[in-house]
Amino acid sequence: MFENLSDKLNSIFKQLKGHGKLTEKNIEEGLKEIRMALLEADVHYKVAKKLIADIKERALGQEVMASLTPGQQIVKIVNDELTLLMGSHHQDIDLSGQQPASVMLVGLQGSGKTTTAGKLSVFLKQKGKRPYLVPADVYRPAAIDQLKKLAAQIGVPAFQSTVEMDPVNICIEARTAAQKAGCDTLILDTAGRLHINEELMAELTRIKASVKPSDIILVADAMTGQDAVNIAKSFDDALDIGGVILTKMDGDARGGAALSIKAITNKPIKFIGVGEKLSALEQFHPERMSSRILGMGDVLTFIEKAQSVVDEKNAVDIEKKIRKNQFTLEDFRDQMVQIRKMGSLTDLLGMIPGFSKNKQLKNLEVDEKELVKIEAIINSMTPHERRQYIIINGSRRKRIALGSGTSVQDINRLLKNYAQAMKLMKKINKGGLRGLGRGMLPF
Repeated sequence: MFENLSDKLNSIFKQLKGHGKLTEKNIEEGLKEIRMALLEADVHYKVAKKLIADIKERALGQEVMASLTPGQQIVKIVNDELTLLMGSHHQDIDLSGQQPASVMLVGLQGSGKTTTAGKLSVFLKQKGKRPYLVPADVYRPAAIDQLKKLAAQIGVPAFQSTVEMDPVNICIEARTAAQKAGCDTLILDTAGRLHINEELMAELTRIKASVKPSDIILVADAMTGQDAVNIAKSFDDALDIGGVILTKMDGDARGGAALSIKAITNKPIKFIGVGEKLSALEQFHPERMSSRILGMGDVLTFIEKAQSVVDEKNAVDIEKKIRKNQFTLEDFRDQMVQIRKMGSLTDLLGMIPGFSKNKQLKNLEVDEKELVKIEAIINSMTPHERRQYIIINGSRRKRIALGSGTSVQDINRLLKNYAQAMKLMKKINKGGLRGLGRGMLPF
């Protein structure tokens, strides 16, 4: 996400820093290029105009002109103003008011409401909540079936609605059913349309009046750019939404919607969808997103992802095994599975400060299929082979290759890399393990 904008901004900053001492003309030219980069990223023209005006006001003051590192000061100002533009700080989902709390998801067809309802359930469950899914889209039987399947997959209850029921009655009856089931949060998956119309808004207004939801969240497709901003304004005018979830952010290289929505609607982006997995929903932090856009990484989100998948006791056990040189292929596989749970490796690498600025690293292609292959190879080994890889001779390699659908060359490559990694671990053991993240290994 934001790939094109990040590249252009970093190129502009590089030019500005190259001047050493900046003049008013240098700054004016740089701001003109930043404005063009924003417009090309599909940022609303009014938003881009105001942002440049705010940056200019600060950039032409003593803060920059009298600075020893004016180029760095410009980057700081742009970072500050981008953060302010997107809302300054993260705003949580509102679960106050009548209990169980209700979160009403609204949006057009195809925006990803039903999948987002499932993702939000996973997120709330991790926070200790007891969500209850409510399929209220009676116009698409597939949406009802999809939400029920997601509920079973996640392990949360869902209201047993049918296409014959009225959407308002579904939501009212679901509250009673949720209370009986001991749930504290309803997630209402309402109907969408291909476009905004009076009939859709009237139904949503009736649901809002009858259920009085704690939060109304618009689910919008980030890849629609300016359309997402216009849709957000229309839904906000009709329903007074509490915030937005932008889906498909991982597929949006421009990011204009994320930069424009708060400024146009004055409503925050609360979450972003960053993949197909049910865990691929991130809280939206303006300051972290600004840091990502400017190529400075997002270490805090990286740490949160790691903490969500790493079992502390397991991490301690792994550290002890490494210290005693007892880290097996079985442990390697388990650690690899944990890392993959954090999301796309390419996205994770993008959160590392400086990664996007390094051309060699930026063009690094991470083949997720290769990780699947490694897992299959290790799974085809016997427990004894995983713990004592040295016994894996030629005949065993042929058997493992056959069982995993790979080649003997693949087995040889994995064992060679593993042996080299173990040598590295030995060296690190001598110098201490403080440099390694606990439980997350740099293979």
